Amino acid sequence: MTAAAEATPPTAIDRPKPPIAILVAVSAIGPFALNIFVPSIPGLARFYEVDYGTIQLTFTLYLVGLAVSQLFYGPLSDRFGRRPLLLGGMALFVVASFVCALAPPLEYLIIARILQAVGGCSGLVLSRAIVRDLYGRDKAASVIGYITMAWVAAPMMAPSIGGLLDVHFGWQASFYLVAAVGLAALLAAMRWLHETNHHRSSDGGGLAMILGFGRLLQSPRYLGYALPTAFTSAVFFSFLAGAPYLTIEVLGLTPFGYGLWFILVSFGYFLGNFASGRYSQRLGVDRMILTGTLLALVGVGLIATFALGGLLSPWTLFLPMFLVSLGNGMSIANGLAGSVSVYPAMAGAASGLAGFLQMGLGAGSAQLVGLVQEHWTDFMAVINLGWALLALGVFLLLVRPTRRRPHAPEQS
Repeated sequence: MTAAAEATPPTAIDRPKPPIAILVAVSAIGPFALNIFVPSIPGLARFYEVDYGTIQLTFTLYLVGLAVSQLFYGPLSDRFGRRPLLLGGMALFVVASFVCALAPPLEYLIIARILQAVGGCSGLVLSRAIVRDLYGRDKAASVIGYITMAWVAAPMMAPSIGGLLDVHFGWQASFYLVAAVGLAALLAAMRWLHETNHHRSSDGGGLAMILGFGRLLQSPRYLGYALPTAFTSAVFFSFLAGAPYLTIEVLGLTPFGYGLWFILVSFGYFLGNFASGRYSQRLGVDRMILTGTLLALVGVGLIATFALGGLLSPWTLFLPMFLVSLGNGMSIANGLAGSVSVYPAMAGAASGLAGFLQMGLGAGSAQLVGLVQEHWTDFMAVINLGWALLALGVFLLLVRPTRRRPHAPEQS
């Protein structure tokens, strides 16, 4: 395959492209709903009079909902198209968000959070598949980087907004806000987001889906992109689970104070995705992943050193996490672009499986942090160091990045 062929897939030639702003909006709503809720978790435990590990389920099971539903959105969109599944998911998100805002019994709140995640997941998965419908591998990484850079501005401010709403109006206000934002994104998608999958697979059903996932899981190159993306994402989700407890309960910050410090983390992710958008097409996916993974390893190494040395403070927690998020912004967009480019005809399934690994591992790690950190406050730092080492080792073992050169994706 030539470099020109790689740059523009045959399916994308002369196809009208949906506005980037729509892809930004629908992909941002799930992470926005996750991040805006985080500062309210300690107060929510007091509201429902349960321990921190129990209330952590409202966070962890949200990630589980994101993880599992990605397995279905991708393959179904390969067969039935991106648009109908995305619109249905966004509608579910809006309804579930309003239910959460009603402050139901804890069991129903958890169920509504899962449904909220399932609905919000549609934009997260399908925006990546839409990009791969329209662009080649390195160009797709660049576009994904720009999309993430643009929509990260909302999640960047989400914890601050959530903390402010929690202090003045109660934790329910965050759900009303995300419901309104989700409704606006849904209406915009109905108006301007057209179908991009014009070569749909004719085979379907559960067996075909399982066989497709099996094919991906047997590909070392696919795993070389998907697994490091999952490991580096686990670092971030473990931080989301552990940082509110450390900063609010241990270090004595307010929820709003936590949100202000979190801006530094989000700004690092913003810059990392800017670098992806600016340099991925020039330097190539593999070199960007390697650079980002090394930066993340340095950041978590510093956090672990400070934590185990008894020097934990907002400065020693959030400044190194800035490096981690900078590296994640560079590596995750490129890892996702690499994973959906191994088999371009299975872009939806590849995106869904990569997202499942990403969110599933993140959910498990986040819940483990929530259960352990009340007894061992340094646990988050230690487990994140392990994830970062795994990310680098697996990528080097399975991908073995070289100097940038055009190459064809794996074929059937």
